[in-house]
Amino acid sequence: MKITDIAALLLRLALASGFFSAVASRLSLWDRQSSGWNNFLDYTAQVNSFIPKSFIPAIAMISTVLETGLGVLLLIGLKTNYAAFAAALLTLLFAFAMASSFGMKEPLDYSVFAFSAGAFLLATMPYYKWSIDQLLSK
Repeated sequence: MKITDIAALLLRLALASGFFSAVASRLSLWDRQSSGWNNFLDYTAQVNSFIPKSFIPAIAMISTVLETGLGVLLLIGLKTNYAAFAAALLTLLFAFAMASSFGMKEPLDYSVFAFSAGAFLLATMPYYKWSIDQLLSK
């Protein structure tokens, strides 16, 4: 067992958990700690202050679907390199939107660039032990 295998597994699980936690919050699955859908819509509008307000519900829905789907793919390790690359791009876009609307402090405080970099790193790994990808490669 290599340390890189363990690191890749932990990175997959951490990225998936990050997506799942964000989605759970906006769907009020974290009880009192949840943001709820309406607060998420407000935050989406703040982060994307440069986009017309009429696009905000679509952006919120699309991001929720993408985060859920990417979380599932990363959790089970299916098409991991593609899912990780998509996760990296999605979170990088989020970081740039945050920086554009709030300044650089916000995406740095919330480690969005680190999340994106981790996903880019995961996308470059040659194989994914303990994944469906590994099972399918045999």
